[in-house]
Amino acid sequence: MKTVSSLLDERWYERYKKISKLNIRSSIYDVTDHCNLRCKGCFFFSSDEHKAASEEKDVSKWHTFVEKEMARGVNLAILIGGEPTLCLDRIEAFYQRLPTFCATNGLIKVPRERFPDMMVGISLWGSQEDEILLRGKDTFKISSNNYAGDPHAYYLYTITPKQLGKTEQIIKNVEGVGLKVHMQLLSNDEGVDGFSWQPEQLMDIRAEMDDMLDKYPQTVISSKYYHEIITTGRMLGRPFGWSECPSVTITHDNRTPQPKRLTNFIRWASDLKTTHRCCTSETRDCSTCKDGAAHMSWVMVNKRGHIRTTRDLQNWIEVYEMFAKLYQFIPW
Repeated sequence: MKTVSSLLDERWYERYKKISKLNIRSSIYDVTDHCNLRCKGCFFFSSDEHKAASEEKDVSKWHTFVEKEMARGVNLAILIGGEPTLCLDRIEAFYQRLPTFCATNGLIKVPRERFPDMMVGISLWGSQEDEILLRGKDTFKISSNNYAGDPHAYYLYTITPKQLGKTEQIIKNVEGVGLKVHMQLLSNDEGVDGFSWQPEQLMDIRAEMDDMLDKYPQTVISSKYYHEIITTGRMLGRPFGWSECPSVTITHDNRTPQPKRLTNFIRWASDLKTTHRCCTSETRDCSTCKDGAAHMSWVMVNKRGHIRTTRDLQNWIEVYEMFAKLYQFIPW
């Protein structure tokens, strides 16, 4: 019988033991329905999730809600929007109580005297040209000024087909301001012309992502197995989709048979009552989803499936480590 200890040498087994103790249980929270940008391809607005509920403005109710979430077993709060930094008092309700991650466009600087060690993920959609086309302005110029050298911030670089052959300059830009970067792929929910992935482009960007990891291992937080999964949409011979996704809100999950899933995962709307279908878009075709966190989680919940060869199990460890670093459970 193959076991973790039988497949790993001492060094890899030590790495495994460090992550096996984490027991990360996350949920996702819409902090607000408003944003100071309107990006083409943003799933929150393209699927009308901002209309799903009327946001709760009584901060005391946010504090009570977070207490209930902790009682439900949540030990990682992932805050999204709209733009969370528009409502710092709501962020604080989470931050005072449990590990908190804030996804932001970086236009508003999180005050470090108030949130000294909160992990901040800053969205970046490519070159200056692409940022202006898709987001209306060059956000990197502003966000890099706000967060340069911040040890608790990194860039979430959403790569588009237009970025093929151009990713290295983006990585260099991020390295130049003293931050880390994690790569993910655009799902193009609004069908912007020229921004939908073709099979040959996915093969090319996988090779490019691998190359960036090799060249900039101190800047890029990633793994080649993750690149394979997100570009092929396959893991252990199975395709990603509704029947496999681990990030379906538990109250919406009527799948039979039940796949491996995140424990008690819920994505909450900003009224603290309404829930969304999954970690991304209500309207996205799951077979076309390129969401990085969903694919990472897909790997993570399928540990047993990876206990078949040493390389398979090492791949699983690397993805789990990547996730844990991005959410500050283990150091860079």
